[in-house]
Amino acid sequence: MKSSIHPTLNPVVFVDSGAGVEFVTRSTMTSKTMKSIDGVDHHLIYVDISSASHPFYTGKQRAISVAGRVDRFNKKYNIVK
Repeated sequence: MKSSIHPTLNPVVFVDSGAGVEFVTRSTMTSKTMKSIDGVDHHLIYVDISSASHPFYTGKQRAISVAGRVDRFNKKYNIVK
């Protein structure tokens, strides 16, 4: 394996700013702000949305009625089935 072609993996903490949840992992991303966890300095990366705050993963998503929209469209343009 060539040593000069692979990116450097850094210890990173992704912080969901909406939910306040932290995910500790490794990534090629870096930042100037650091946080020490168990004696290891991690780069802090702030994200707007993650699995902790996304409506699909939290179960708080809205169901959109597509049938009602189709019926309104057909009625508006006098489309007969």
